[in-house]
Amino acid sequence: MSARKVVMKIVSISFSILILILLVFVLYRGGQMAYKFGYRVFTEKAVNLPDEGKDKVVTVSSGMGAKELGELLKKKGLIRDANLFVLQLKLSAYAKKIKEGTYTLSTSMTAQEMMQIMSAEADDTETEE
Repeated sequence: MSARKVVMKIVSISFSILILILLVFVLYRGGQMAYKFGYRVFTEKAVNLPDEGKDKVVTVSSGMGAKELGELLKKKGLIRDANLFVLQLKLSAYAKKIKEGTYTLSTSMTAQEMMQIMSAEADDTETEE
């Protein structure tokens, strides 16, 4: 074999290994990001601690979809990620139950608590004395 063919073979193998390493890295980072996002779907905390919560008034209109609602809540500072809220809403029992109206929500509420209030299914059980 000539020296040129040997060098070309080494360059070709090196390039293939480099592409393979790059592919593994991209898959690894993509997997990390997907895991973190999926984990947050079920464990996302409120924006503020309970004693630091600020009340915000939100008006839900009749034709508002999950994406618009998520963007509104993010704009008001009630949630961190509108896309995460959309997925949380779609996976929850409140997916098709959000009712139009004006709600006072707090930055110390989780997305689940906000959905519960906006679907008007909050526990209204009272204790009898």
